[in-house]
Amino acid sequence: MVVCNVDRFLAEAVESILGQTFREFEFIIVDFGSSDRTEAIALSYAAKDSRIKLHKIPHCGLTEARNAGCALAMGRYMAIMDADDVSLPNRLLWQVEFAEKHPEVGLLGGATERIAANGRLLCVHEFKTESPEIKSALLTGCEFCQSTVLIRRQAFAFVGGYRAVFVQAEDYDLWLRIAEHFQVANLKQAVVKYRLHSGQISMRKRREQTLCILAAQASALARRNGCPDPLIGVEQITPAVLAGLGVTEARQQNDVVAECRYWIGVMTMAGEYSVALNAALEMLQSDLKSVERWQIAELHLVVARLYWKERGFLNSLAALARAVVTRPFLVGRPVKRLLRRHPLVGESWNRAGESRKRG
Repeated sequence: MVVCNVDRFLAEAVESILGQTFREFEFIIVDFGSSDRTEAIALSYAAKDSRIKLHKIPHCGLTEARNAGCALAMGRYMAIMDADDVSLPNRLLWQVEFAEKHPEVGLLGGATERIAANGRLLCVHEFKTESPEIKSALLTGCEFCQSTVLIRRQAFAFVGGYRAVFVQAEDYDLWLRIAEHFQVANLKQAVVKYRLHSGQISMRKRREQTLCILAAQASALARRNGCPDPLIGVEQITPAVLAGLGVTEARQQNDVVAECRYWIGVMTMAGEYSVALNAALEMLQSDLKSVERWQIAELHLVVARLYWKERGFLNSLAALARAVVTRPFLVGRPVKRLLRRHPLVGESWNRAGESRKRG
């Protein structure tokens, strides 16, 4: 577990590991520059449980911190845990038993229970479980949640660990590279409670994360085609770097918007309406010249719904109007449904419908 200014959820995350039914493990916590109560919380648990090994390193990037923690690991397997999530009691037991029975598997994850910031269960999120289907799906999207994974240390070392250039998608790049040399799997059971909250990296760094995802995919494609990895030696993923890899500006912009819309939906499900609304408004104010109009219309519709939830009714209607102007065909059916619910318009609409049927 790598930690930096995560005191809000840290105690629950640590306790979920200490409470595992599988007891034979070392618990490495790497603090990479906290200025809040994170270090004090970790120290208090380390004083009570000798399995915890707390290491403090100078402030650095998340990828460097993860590699530092993994370099300290002594076991055959390395389980990764984020400090805002909660491991279910049998997580390590189930995963170690599976890994022992399947030595060919280098990477193992599992399903998650998605929870809100307050711990309220939202849904169960399942991933593909068999290696062939996971490897196929990895080419276009991530089939693992980082907080669920158990990595065979041999596999981690073989591919060289996390790569710093994929700063917001370092996990996805690692999964792709491990899957090229080892079998991979997910347990059907939920093994972690995955917390959705306003500080989610996927919301705060969504554009950078999407560009890194596209870079990881382009890098994997080059390797599959027998070419040298084009990201070796690259220090930062930029739109220009992606263009050089054949990822067009239109593809970049459309994927950024699509990822943003997905996470806006996730935040809405978690009840983080203001976070979702701000993200949608920010995206609409960005460069959308190459984005398909239906995606822009969908963003306006999302804004309309979120304003409505926040009781900003005039802003909601204005956003709905912008959606209609942007893409009339897309919003036709939602608008019709809204109109039919209106006590006056709906009655007239129904009478007109009856007249058409009789005609």
